[in-house]
Amino acid sequence: MKLVKDILARILAFWGLVTFVLTFLIIFIPSMFCWLIPDPRGQAIFIRISRIWMHIWLRLVGCPFRIKGKEHFKKGSTYIVTCNHNSLLDIPLSSPFIPGPNKTIAKSSFAKVPLFGFYYMKGALLLNRKSEASRRESFDKMKAILARHIHMCIYPEGTRNRTDQPLKKFHDGAFRLAIETGHAIIPAVILHTKKVLPTNKAFWFWPGKIEMHFLEAIEPAGLSIDALKEKVFTIMSDYYRTNAS
Repeated sequence: MKLVKDILARILAFWGLVTFVLTFLIIFIPSMFCWLIPDPRGQAIFIRISRIWMHIWLRLVGCPFRIKGKEHFKKGSTYIVTCNHNSLLDIPLSSPFIPGPNKTIAKSSFAKVPLFGFYYMKGALLLNRKSEASRRESFDKMKAILARHIHMCIYPEGTRNRTDQPLKKFHDGAFRLAIETGHAIIPAVILHTKKVLPTNKAFWFWPGKIEMHFLEAIEPAGLSIDALKEKVFTIMSDYYRTNAS
């Protein structure tokens, strides 16, 4: 039975890859026109197109999804959204379904992928993790993005969580950004993506329901970086433990 499931999962992974590429080619040109529109409006339109794409693709690959807690985004406010990171599937679920214009932070190596690199540069702030200068520069760029009323979507774990714990240890960046800019953090807990696209299996995909829950905003005022980081970590970890089954 396990062998049959593994074979089917690899066939479904191929289907997922083919449909991802084909649907991407359809939305690529409309997305690129967003470069010509000043932000935040241009980024807002880009995110809407991404959302349409993911509505189509996630259904094609058999992944119904649920987004909960959008009411925590108050009109006129800009937030730092912290997401847990269990799977490559987290990225197409997170940014497209964050209400309003947003950018994520991602590895600069993705910019080298033909065509997709141009799309990725519009949706993300690219970071060379091996470069201290790149990290410093990206922090200033995140401040500028927030100043343009565009949410920042950050994965404070840094990389995918390959442990058996709900969350990996958080890095300081998102929380230092909140302290220095005064922008509140909205924790976002992504559920079940590890079951669909696990980190420990190569080219393996099993359809299933996935979810992203936005939690109440956390104000940074009066908190140190460590205290804010611990508060967000505890809230997200507890929520994940309660809702992951």
